[in-house]
Amino acid sequence: MRASWRKFPRLEALLAGVLNQTILTVLLNLELEFALDFLIEYGLFLAKIATFVVATVVLLSIVFAMSQKNKNAGERGHLEVTELNELFEDMRDAMKSAVMDEAVYKAEFKQQQKDKQKKAKELKKASKKAAKNGLEESVEAPKPRVFVVNFNGNITASAVTHLREEITAMLSLATEKDEIVVRLESGGGLVHSYGLASSQLDRIRKRNIPLTVCVDKVAASGGYMMACVADKILAAPFAILGSIGVVAQLPNFHKVLKKHDVDYELLTAGEYKRTLTMFGENTDSGREKFLEELQDTHDLFKEFVSQHRPQVDIEKIATGEVWYGLRAVDVALVDELQTSDEYLVTRAETADVYEVAYVLKKKFHERLGFAAEESIDRLLLRWWDRVTNNSNRMM
Repeated sequence: MRASWRKFPRLEALLAGVLNQTILTVLLNLELEFALDFLIEYGLFLAKIATFVVATVVLLSIVFAMSQKNKNAGERGHLEVTELNELFEDMRDAMKSAVMDEAVYKAEFKQQQKDKQKKAKELKKASKKAAKNGLEESVEAPKPRVFVVNFNGNITASAVTHLREEITAMLSLATEKDEIVVRLESGGGLVHSYGLASSQLDRIRKRNIPLTVCVDKVAASGGYMMACVADKILAAPFAILGSIGVVAQLPNFHKVLKKHDVDYELLTAGEYKRTLTMFGENTDSGREKFLEELQDTHDLFKEFVSQHRPQVDIEKIATGEVWYGLRAVDVALVDELQTSDEYLVTRAETADVYEVAYVLKKKFHERLGFAAEESIDRLLLRWWDRVTNNSNRMM
C-alpha cells in the first residue's frame, strides 16, 4: 500500500493539502464561533453593568431630590441690576474704536475720562459742603432714574413669580420722579393668572410712579390686559395688540363612551357645580350657564380696559380682533409707535437706566432639562424652516 502511494507523489501532496486546508477551516470556524460567543456574552455583561449604573444614578438622584426638597423650599432668588447707560457707552466706545482713527479715538477717550473725574470731584465736593452745613439729605443726582423689567408671558403667566419680586424691589426705592418700563411680550392665557399680573402693575400706578409698557412683538388678550394699566403704551409698527375677548373650549367624549358601553358618573352638590364636562352628557341649561359665565368674564375684561384707558371705544375694540401697531394707534390701543430699544436709548441720554431681574438659581437637573428643551426647540424650528421655506411666501 505504501509503495502504491509512493508511485503517485503528486496525488499524495494534493490529498495532504486538502486535509490541511480542511483542518485549518474547521479551526478557524471554531475560533470565530468562540469569538462571537465571547463578544455576545461580553456585550450582555456590559449592558447589565450599564443598566445597573443608570438605575443607581436615577435612584440616588430621586433620593437626593427628595432630601433637598424641604431644604430648598425656603431658598429665594436674588436681584440682578444692570446699568444700561454703561452698556450703551461700551457699545458706543467699541464702535468708535473700530471706525475712528486711533490717535483721534485715544484723544477723545482721554478727554472723556478727564470730564468724568472732574464731574465726580465736583459731586464729592458738593456732598461734603452739604454735610458741613448740616443738611439732612445729601446732594441728589441730577438725573432721574428709569427701571426696566422684562415680562415674557406664557399661557399660565408663570413669569409673574419674578415680576412681583421685581416690582416689590423697585417700589422700595422708586419715587414719583422716576419711571418704570415694562418690556412686555405675551399672547394671553388664563384669566386669573393675567389678572394677577395686571394687579402687580397696578401697584405701580397706585404709587403715582410713571409706568410705560413697550410691546415689540405681541400683547394680546391677557397681555393687553397688562399693557392697558400703563400710563403710556409704546408698540413696534408690526406688533400685534388687542384680542380683547374670552375663549373656552373642551372636547366631549360622551358619545364615544356610550358607543363602547362605558358608563361615566359625575356626582355634584349644587346645580351649577359642573356646567360642561368632558365625559358626561352636557345639557342645554349647562351650556347656557357656561356662556353666561363666559360673557360675565368678558364684561369684566371690558370694564378693566375702559377703566385704565378711557380714551378707547370699548365696544369697537372688544370684539376679539387684533390690530398691528400701525392700526392700533388709530383705535387708541397704543399711544406711540416706537420700539423698546429706541425708547431706552433715548431715555438714557437724560436719565440713569437700570434693568432689574429677579433670578432663581437653577439646580443641575433643571439646567439639564432646559438645555434639552432648547435643543429640541432649535431642532424642530430648523426642521420647520426647511419644510416651510419652499411653500410659504416670503415678505
